[in-house]
Amino acid sequence: MNTSPATPFAPVRTARELRALDVGSDVPRAVVMTMGALHEGHATLIRTARERVGADGTVVVTVFVNPLQFGAGEDLDRYPRTLDADLKVAFDAGASAVFAPSADEVYPGGEPQVRITAGPMGERLEGASRPGHFDGMLTVVAKLLHLTAPDLAFFGQKDAQQLALIRRMARDLNFPVEIVGVPTVRETDGLALSSRNRYLSSDERRTALALSGALFAARDRLAAQEALRARAAALPGAQNRGENRAEALSRLGEARAAADAHAVAQAAEGCGAEAVRAAARGVLDDASRAEPPLVLDYLALVDPADFTEVADDHDGDAILAVAARVGATRLIDNIPLLLGATMSTMFGATQ
Repeated sequence: MNTSPATPFAPVRTARELRALDVGSDVPRAVVMTMGALHEGHATLIRTARERVGADGTVVVTVFVNPLQFGAGEDLDRYPRTLDADLKVAFDAGASAVFAPSADEVYPGGEPQVRITAGPMGERLEGASRPGHFDGMLTVVAKLLHLTAPDLAFFGQKDAQQLALIRRMARDLNFPVEIVGVPTVRETDGLALSSRNRYLSSDERRTALALSGALFAARDRLAAQEALRARAAALPGAQNRGENRAEALSRLGEARAAADAHAVAQAAEGCGAEAVRAAARGVLDDASRAEPPLVLDYLALVDPADFTEVADDHDGDAILAVAARVGATRLIDNIPLLLGATMSTMFGATQ
């Protein structure tokens, strides 16, 4: 492993020290940006970065609680700061160095007067709920990309809108870096790993499971529909009779017992995006009546390119995203979905 001049479990504190790492080296360099309170999700990012750059590459982990991305009433002061534990997690997972600067080091002279603006995509969903959040996030990511000068930067897909905006910034502003998304890491009960999970009481955690439960219900509904439609398409003559999806599903219903016909009818009634939203909403509605209740911020099925809501007849990639509060803790989660591709293949793109 290519190690930095810093001793194990000691952070790099200044930009000057950071620039001294691997001077003149042509080995690949990766960065994993965090706000600390590292958990297995962060460790997965670091391990993935290490695998990509190899044993001789450099992996820099940044630990910085960025004040610019916390709005009024948010948990900047409450946000956990556990640097000693973070250093162990980072180095055990394969970090070469941990850059843990002060606010004065990142923002000399106070808050920056010139910032990155997230644009329209940064005003949707998380941006609408947390005005200015993405401007602050992109500003610090841009600064840290300049300071760490990586070939690759790794971010978790749990923060899907953040990841999309970082990719867009890198593309629009010609950052010479590959942005790599890493799948969400979940706890054994399905809850997405987050530094904020530690704030949940046992009862609140039980309610919070509705976030992942809603996403999984939507995924399973979509899979069930696709399976039913695949069976409809497999009936003799389905490809050649010129019938549409509803007709094929109807023939399938006629060919099976009443219970199966009912299932097919349900699938036909709520197709694609509509059914995905309905399945997720059912779980969240139940959680809103729990004790303590889940207070929904948003549930959205969006195009990953710009985070606008997809149409009911959308074909292709989509992200189902949810945000809610349980007690005083706000949580987010999402899942990628593929809508319509199977049906377009079986029935033709114009059906």
